[in-house]
Amino acid sequence: LDYSFWGFFLYGEIVAIIIVLLIGVKGVFAGTMTVGVLVLFIEFIRLLFRPIMELSEQLNFIQRGMVSVERVFAILETEPAIVDGAAPAGEMTFEHEIVFENVWFAYDEREPDGPSTDGKPADSGPNWVLRDVSFTIRKGERIALVGESGGGKSTIVNLLLRFYDPQRGRITVDGRDIRDFPVPAWRGLIGLVLQDVFLFPGSVTDNLRVFDESISLERVKEVSAIAHADTTIERLPGGYDGQLAERGANLSMGERQLLSFARALAYDPRLLVLDEATSSVDPHTERLVQEALEKLLAGRTSVIVAHRLSTIQNASRILVIHKGEVVERGNHDELLGRGNLYAKLFRLQFEFGMPDGDGRLSGGSE
Repeated sequence: LDYSFWGFFLYGEIVAIIIVLLIGVKGVFAGTMTVGVLVLFIEFIRLLFRPIMELSEQLNFIQRGMVSVERVFAILETEPAIVDGAAPAGEMTFEHEIVFENVWFAYDEREPDGPSTDGKPADSGPNWVLRDVSFTIRKGERIALVGESGGGKSTIVNLLLRFYDPQRGRITVDGRDIRDFPVPAWRGLIGLVLQDVFLFPGSVTDNLRVFDESISLERVKEVSAIAHADTTIERLPGGYDGQLAERGANLSMGERQLLSFARALAYDPRLLVLDEATSSVDPHTERLVQEALEKLLAGRTSVIVAHRLSTIQNASRILVIHKGEVVERGNHDELLGRGNLYAKLFRLQFEFGMPDGDGRLSGGSE
């Protein structure tokens, strides 16, 4: 509409100039009009049509704004697919274990064409990202998820955090389905550290406690020291009152990740989830991050998604996820001795890393 509107008046301006030229040239030759008056009339026509042309541009901006407003309101009016359970939030506990029980999940929720012969969901329907995944996270354990990209590791984290619910199977905490409880109550037990750290523009203290005034400054300083983030904070102008740029642009990647560890620790979560939280740091910062990570995970139930195998060799159990299935499970030494997929992944990184005396990988490349 805006281009046709603009084109219509552009055409009108050209026609008007042509008419003035036809009449004005005759007048110039007849001596009733000077060339200067003719040029002046042409300029008057341009001055007349210029605001109209600018109006067409404003209509273009208005139309784009209306489309954006419609999209924003469509998002705001969308009903969440994940709903709260009926059980009271006060009953939400984690004292023993979290269990994935025969979990199947697909982002494409098409129904299967028909029942399968073996009792499992048919493959001809949804494009299953997870296929009959079962494992247990016991309280105090450190569970690592490894495997090739696209295998389903981050999807397991998404289900654990209830960003999605499985189509088949269930996830239980101490024997109760997590869908029985309100979503905020379940997520309140979990601390999440992602590869892409988001920091808000504001003070360091507000970022570490996420504007929760119930967390004291003493607690903020305590967790910063544990996460080795205190040195970085003290170098900032203003220290804990120092201002961070949008997304922490005035810090390095490693410094942002140390702050993210401190932020997760400030809430003292029952379960800590790290999704590729150490994959983007430089070798110089990696040692500090590793030390902070060990302190962060000490005595805490944790689920670690990692490509860098040097970060998960001390895990209680390692689950190797391949094409949506758990194909191997065990500790580092057990999996390495079997010589299967985990050992192959380890050897790929071994070629780029530096093994220490007992054959463990002390560093590596993605």
